[in-house]
Amino acid sequence: MRNLLALIAFLVVVSMAAVFGAFFTPGWWYEALAKPPLNPPNWIFGPVWSALYLAMAVSGWLIWRAQPDAVRPLALWCAQLLLNAAWSGLFFGLHRPGLALIEILILWGVLGATVIAFWPIHRIAGMLLLPYWAWVTFASYLNAGLWFLNR
Repeated sequence: MRNLLALIAFLVVVSMAAVFGAFFTPGWWYEALAKPPLNPPNWIFGPVWSALYLAMAVSGWLIWRAQPDAVRPLALWCAQLLLNAAWSGLFFGLHRPGLALIEILILWGVLGATVIAFWPIHRIAGMLLLPYWAWVTFASYLNAGLWFLNR
């Protein structure tokens, strides 16, 4: 029962970050921006982020379950989640793609550190973050392209 409650807690925390990010949905400002090559259609973001958020929650939960006192790895997990949520506010909320680019590069590094910290504790937990890390890499390219094309 304790493990199930912990999983639900991880899902709730991740969902809160997702809801915060969704509060800053793309609007007229984003639609008017020149887009870089490979910019996906808007409909792809919802399904991709849903899968990534689920993987984030399960990954954090697996670490907690394997080693509840893993303070550094779980602190990194929390930090990447906060950075993830903050990006939407910077980019879509404040319309600051340059600042969001700096922030997403920090997110990329913290996420990499999280993967590295998770790997020796629970390899599957680390592997679950790899698609997210790849997506953040792609999102960094998109962010840089949007900033460059619309300065």
